[in-house]
Amino acid sequence: MSAGVDGIILPKVESAAALATVDWLLAQLEREHRLPPRGIDLIPIIETARGLAGIEPILAAETRVKRVAFGAGDFTLDVNMQWSRSEAELAYARARIVTASRAAGIQAPLDTVWVDLQDEAGLDASARAALAYGYQGKMCIHPNQIGVVNRVFTPSDVEIAFAERVAAAFEKAEAEGVASIQLDGKFIDYPIVYRAQRVLRTVAAIRERDRHQ
Repeated sequence: MSAGVDGIILPKVESAAALATVDWLLAQLEREHRLPPRGIDLIPIIETARGLAGIEPILAAETRVKRVAFGAGDFTLDVNMQWSRSEAELAYARARIVTASRAAGIQAPLDTVWVDLQDEAGLDASARAALAYGYQGKMCIHPNQIGVVNRVFTPSDVEIAFAERVAAAFEKAEAEGVASIQLDGKFIDYPIVYRAQRVLRTVAAIRERDRHQ
């Protein structure tokens, strides 16, 4: 514990009590080292059957946790699954972690690592699957993986352009008191508008981060 530490990734979290204990310990260390309270981030990894089964109370614990992560290696070992290249067997766990995170009002989770360092296409596919499930990012175990993961989770120029057009059309319709929005001959309902706004918030956050690096 010292100044400059961004956070701690905590493996194999299985109960709200264990998470609360670690949060309490971090608070004491922050006080001892005169660091800002709750300045050290804490990311629990859900990677056992017990952790997944108890994810709702874990996320309901009043701790500093802003997001959780999924660990497929230990999870598949714990439940005796075969971790395949397609990762089809991870569907239930991935979906439940995303859903529980949303229900708890915290950020979208981080997906599991990809262990085959030579298989860049597999990493790309795994990251795209996680993005489709609603994850905000993916943990990496080697610097060479960062570029692939960032590329997948960064909205493309096409996505950004469409989101900007949707947001502009929505703003114009609201100003005119119109409830029905059409763009390129297609009906734009509120879920599409909200998704576009989410894309633009993501882009803004990425640009802000890059500006300070």
